[in-house]
Amino acid sequence: MTGPYYYRVSQESIEHYFRELAQHSPIDILLYNIPQFSNEISVEVVRRLALDCPRIIGIKDSSRDMPRFMNTLGKIKPQRPDFICLTGTEETLLPSLMMGGDGGTIATSGVAPEAVMKLYHHWQRGNLAEARQIQFKILELIETMFAAGNFPEGFREGVNLRGFDAGRARQPISPGEMEHFLSIRSKLACLLADCGFAEAASHCRRPSHSAAAGDSGDRFDIEAIVREVVGKLWA
Repeated sequence: MTGPYYYRVSQESIEHYFRELAQHSPIDILLYNIPQFSNEISVEVVRRLALDCPRIIGIKDSSRDMPRFMNTLGKIKPQRPDFICLTGTEETLLPSLMMGGDGGTIATSGVAPEAVMKLYHHWQRGNLAEARQIQFKILELIETMFAAGNFPEGFREGVNLRGFDAGRARQPISPGEMEHFLSIRSKLACLLADCGFAEAASHCRRPSHSAAAGDSGDRFDIEAIVREVVGKLWA
């Protein structure tokens, strides 16, 4: 693995591990490449595993590396068309589909699955302009959820805004963090409302012209909301 608390494992060891697993597994296996948090599985290792191990049926690639994804498709699909290639990141969803990928397993699917499937169906029907428009909206959604901080609070709030009670994090939140979170929550609600999710619309607070100019009344409203939410958290 990589990172401050991980150690690096050789590609030979990774390949040996998955071959051993595939040989004894009673169920199909989907590889997961996420080099941000673990060892990368090289394209060449993926290719050999795909061609030699029927139990290994595909890969989810969260590397955000589109050239790598294309190399995976080019080196495996001609010889094993049934090998599933999924992207794990919103940024490459539509591009990966256009290059021959099979779909994606992405975080936005847990918040706005309808929007993700709408993109997929538009792509299937050849409506690229519509699919492209949704792709950019999905990028804005994921960026907003990450901007909330204290991962995965932005994603949890997205689920809450859709009408599901996902609860709150246990760690304490300062008033400043709460004010930032509430502004992100409002933006997220507006984005979801723009995507057609009416249940989020009541939480959307679009900035007025006076707010942009620094109107004190809007600041007072925000402070009141912060006090109310902090009070509920510590009740």
